[in-house]
Amino acid sequence: MGAAPDLVITGGTVVTDSWSGLASVVVVGEKVESLLDPSVDVESLGAARVVDASGQYVLPGGVDPHCHLAIPLGAFLTLDTFESASLAALAGGTTTVVDFAIPVVGQDPVAALDEKLAMAVESRCDYAFHGVLNTHPANVDDVVSAFVERGVRTIKLFTTYRGELMVSIETIESVMRALSTVSGLTYIHAEENNAIEAAQAAAAEEGRIDARGMAASRPAEAEEQAVVEVLAAARRAGAPVYFVHQSIPSAVDLVAEARSEGMHAYSESCPHYLALDDSCYDGANPERFVCCPPIRDASTVSVLGQRLADGMVHTVGSDHCCYSSGQKEQASHDVRIMPNGLPGVETRMSVTWNQFVKPGLMTPEDFVRVMSSNPARLNGLYPRKGTIEPGADADLVIFDPNETRTVTIDDLHMHTDYTPYEGRSVTGWPTTVVMRGQVVVHGGVVTDPGPIGRLQRSEAITFW
Repeated sequence: MGAAPDLVITGGTVVTDSWSGLASVVVVGEKVESLLDPSVDVESLGAARVVDASGQYVLPGGVDPHCHLAIPLGAFLTLDTFESASLAALAGGTTTVVDFAIPVVGQDPVAALDEKLAMAVESRCDYAFHGVLNTHPANVDDVVSAFVERGVRTIKLFTTYRGELMVSIETIESVMRALSTVSGLTYIHAEENNAIEAAQAAAAEEGRIDARGMAASRPAEAEEQAVVEVLAAARRAGAPVYFVHQSIPSAVDLVAEARSEGMHAYSESCPHYLALDDSCYDGANPERFVCCPPIRDASTVSVLGQRLADGMVHTVGSDHCCYSSGQKEQASHDVRIMPNGLPGVETRMSVTWNQFVKPGLMTPEDFVRVMSSNPARLNGLYPRKGTIEPGADADLVIFDPNETRTVTIDDLHMHTDYTPYEGRSVTGWPTTVVMRGQVVVHGGVVTDPGPIGRLQRSEAITFW
């Protein structure tokens, strides 16, 4: 070994998506230098800092593939900045976030990305971006080339939100074809818009369009129908496709069926679809749980969780949208105009561990796969991110599987006044977080490292 290490993490069980075992992680600068047998005397290495992880897991830093930071949607602006959201991400064990550069109506999508790139320089964790199109550009290939020049190979498209974000199936297929030439990937928000609008019109007619009626206003059938249509487009284009925030098992099953045919199709879900159920709309503050798609009934949630446990869901993203309860309450009478989304970048890893690893439904290796490795792969960041091996970025999380906390917004770092998990007992929390070799969380205490986050340029995506 050459230079003395800057950091050694010893005593813990190192976990990747394919291996786990006792090892010491040696960090030089910003990179993992080596993994050493636990019998090696780490004191002899002369490290500047040694952290004892005995009894805990050492995981790759989380990669959150689905975050919405500092975005205006309709009349509402999310409350967080890249500074505050990235600190919350680090506190929760996530060291890389992938945000969406959503253009306002009429804005050039490349200009929207450039605006986000300028904002992101305040980030405390590393970051990447998805481009977003809300119209059919004159030359799709030119837009894709401009995104790739800026380090972006993923584009999100919506099948709903008419007049604001929705695009046609023809646009989706055109973008898929263009991205496939650069080893890129199309991300899809899949809800069939006509079915949504019909359900919402019926709900309004019956006087149940407020937050308590959210579940029925965006029916499961709309999600399933859109997945069918988009998969057909991907087949015609011979292109890969990724579905964000799937909330029903039948949508995951459609993706699995496509994969069995040889398609490169992928499913993402979110902690709130895996740990909450639609009884939340019957409580005192139903507006706090309004998100799209809506949270489903308990039976659906249980079966969806089994799909995750069976390996059919490839990533778990937070779909972080940081509104306040006050913003939610302003339009709680009509879900068509109220801000949709839940704060979750900080709780993504712990809630998922508690729900699936603690009861033995998933292994720690499975957890790393959906929280870190697969999100890194599907954003062109692997193996720089999402694993612990020589040469990888030293993004590391010492995770205590036995630490139990009662979740309360007072203890979290997100810029909102509520969490959908308020009062819930959760076991499994990060105790130390290392961001490219720098300890930014220790003993559960977050130390602001300043704007050290960097743009992570997407390389050609390797599909499986």
